[in-house]
Amino acid sequence: MARSLDGLVLAPVADQAPGQVGTRTRFRYHERDGEIWAGYAGGDVVRGHLVGTRTGDRLDFRYVQLKRDGTTSSGHCVSTVVELPDGRVRLEEEWEWESQSGSGTSVVEQIAGSDGVPGVRGDRVSERTREPGRSAPRRVVVAGAGMAGVQTAAALREQGFTGAVTLIGAEPHQPYDRPPLSKAVLLGKAEDSAFDLDFEELGIELRLGCEVLGLRPGDHELDTEAGPVPYDALVIATGAEPVRLPGAEGVPGVHLLRTLDDAERLRPVLARQHDIVVVGAGWIGAEFATAAREAGCAVTVVEAAERPLAEALPAEVTAPMTAWYAEAGVTLRTRARVDRVEADAVVLDDGTRLPAGAVVVGIGARPATAWLAGSGVELGERGEVVADRRLTTSVPDVYAVGDCASFPSGRYGGRLLVHHWDNALQGPRTVAANIVGGPAGAEPAVYDPVPYFWSEQFGRFVQYAGHHADADRTVWRGDPAGAAWSVGWLRESRLVALLAVGRPRDLAQGRRLIEAGAAMDAELLADPARPLKSATA
Repeated sequence: MARSLDGLVLAPVADQAPGQVGTRTRFRYHERDGEIWAGYAGGDVVRGHLVGTRTGDRLDFRYVQLKRDGTTSSGHCVSTVVELPDGRVRLEEEWEWESQSGSGTSVVEQIAGSDGVPGVRGDRVSERTREPGRSAPRRVVVAGAGMAGVQTAAALREQGFTGAVTLIGAEPHQPYDRPPLSKAVLLGKAEDSAFDLDFEELGIELRLGCEVLGLRPGDHELDTEAGPVPYDALVIATGAEPVRLPGAEGVPGVHLLRTLDDAERLRPVLARQHDIVVVGAGWIGAEFATAAREAGCAVTVVEAAERPLAEALPAEVTAPMTAWYAEAGVTLRTRARVDRVEADAVVLDDGTRLPAGAVVVGIGARPATAWLAGSGVELGERGEVVADRRLTTSVPDVYAVGDCASFPSGRYGGRLLVHHWDNALQGPRTVAANIVGGPAGAEPAVYDPVPYFWSEQFGRFVQYAGHHADADRTVWRGDPAGAAWSVGWLRESRLVALLAVGRPRDLAQGRRLIEAGAAMDAELLADPARPLKSATA
């Protein structure tokens, strides 16, 4: 078997079709115990993730990526690992992809030396003609160094902004991506998930370990632990913070999973194979339970509602998901409320005592916006920043993006607050475009995406696109007791949302149809053997 890819950085040796990976795309690989994963970016790809398995010299993985034109693609890839006589490694790959603009197969060859190839560098900035009479901001400050903040700073450079960019983060760590925390980092298969960006070369000043404390719009100053920071334009990207379990703070053995430090504290807990109680059967609870079972822990999940994902999906859709817990060896207790947490147990309101070497709380998240009190920035009923369709706030020269902000959706006729990775990835392009300003006479950029997220839990790849709240019909594709199935939601015959379990092609085609507002033939849609794109009315 060719040597491990762990720690290598590889790049394609030739450009592919427009919008796909190319010679400026860099893949940073990690490999442990037959599992392989990578983050990648550069060229036409803003950010991508792949995850899969290795058997001998063969890799088999799924991937999802955001491209610079704002579209996404996902699919499947098989690779052969070849070690060259001079010590370099080559991957011979065949990618099957589905995107909003089409589908196809790409043959890709990646190569690296024993030390990898240089990391991702900033793309050359473009020349822009500003709207007459509008002065360019000289200093942009981004509050929050998560996905939304990092991508905003990078998008500013990509779109031609040449002034000062300062990125402020409360954590001391190099800015990192959060999805791997509940997977590779938690299980010790990766030390961190730092963004593969050269901030120094992009001319982005990092101020890390610096918490924001307040905002004074009249003075155009952001108050931080290190003192005031002046700005010409400010981007609020402070994300969300986990909801804490009342009465559990300070109790030994109680954990959250939101930050790199949280994951590092939980890693030895899993290694010791404690009995673990997870409070909350939402997305993060299911993903953590999956990782804990993989580590060999006994896991009980406690959920106050009558079913998992009660706030995210209808009961008929979550019903088949309930069985996944038992199949994975996880005990699921619904309609169960926590009365108190003790040092070695969780006590439910009916008196049941659940032994617990550790407790992990995953009962939701709320926008991290308390620091904006008294600033004049309008907050919504859920504590989020109320942004308009250009992602500007109620005070001049202040924008908001990611988990901390809601925005009006013309597509869905209401205000959306989306706590998912893809929203933090796509919104920054709109913010950057409106800060930089378009060509003379161009309309401001408007943000009205089809929401998208994915989750890996209990051996299944779950993807969702759209917003089903106002749907008037539900159509099933495939047997929900099986390994692969989908659900489509229609409103007045038009596809408005889709959930896919193990069917990434359904998701990719469905997302395009949702964006197009396509009318569907419900009978054709229900046929799992028929491609979604051929089920239109």
